[in-house]
Amino acid sequence: PTRTPPEVKVGKEDHKRSMSYYGRGGDDRYGGGGGGGNNNSNYWSSRDAGRNWRDRELGGARGGATHLARIHGTEEDKVNCPFFFKIGACRHGDRCSRQHHKPPFSQTMIILHMYQNPASQIAAAGGDPSQLDPKKVQEEFDDFYEEVFDELAKFGEIEELNVCENLGDHMVGNVYVKYADEENTDDALKGLFGRFYAGRPLVCEFSPVTDFREARCRQYDEAVCTRGGYCNFMHIRTPSRSLKRDLDRRWAKKWR
Repeated sequence: PTRTPPEVKVGKEDHKRSMSYYGRGGDDRYGGGGGGGNNNSNYWSSRDAGRNWRDRELGGARGGATHLARIHGTEEDKVNCPFFFKIGACRHGDRCSRQHHKPPFSQTMIILHMYQNPASQIAAAGGDPSQLDPKKVQEEFDDFYEEVFDELAKFGEIEELNVCENLGDHMVGNVYVKYADEENTDDALKGLFGRFYAGRPLVCEFSPVTDFREARCRQYDEAVCTRGGYCNFMHIRTPSRSLKRDLDRRWAKKWR
């Protein structure tokens, strides 16, 4: 009589050893050498193992570019300066260890050191800026803001006009204008080339700043910034509400 061989029980460890990493043999869910099995379980193929490594480490097969785009302008970016990307200015200037990428086109233009901050002028002369009359300073600023707004508005619709009140050399008096269209910004840049204001030449360039929520100092807006005028985030001086309403009404119809 034919003898029946004894039943061999295969444990979990033996079952694991019977399967190839690339999916040959064993449970056919892992596919055969010809790519069989359930098409939804390709993880264990050599090709997809590599792809998943990229997904985890770099963000996909095209992860090099995706990863760089994700960290661009952040502290993780070891090539581009995050402050220049967010603020459009860096206290290290040309000595910065990271690159200052100046865009070839932008909705935003910066006019460097255009606003003559009275606090900066008094501090430079060794005086005490706290002695300034706030009411007079606001009136003079409103005159400046209105004059600049009316001139810049000729080139197109303005979304934001922000004037820095910071005292640091890289930010003092910087004026940022963000237009609704990049073409308007380009027209303004060309139109102001070679122009002067208060006897000083205007230095204008495209700025990488488009989101001023990231650029401005929230603590300054809440009157609790402890860094004062030398803070590296924007201390934006605002015009009086009545002037802002008047400017909006004045130019709204012209921009339509």
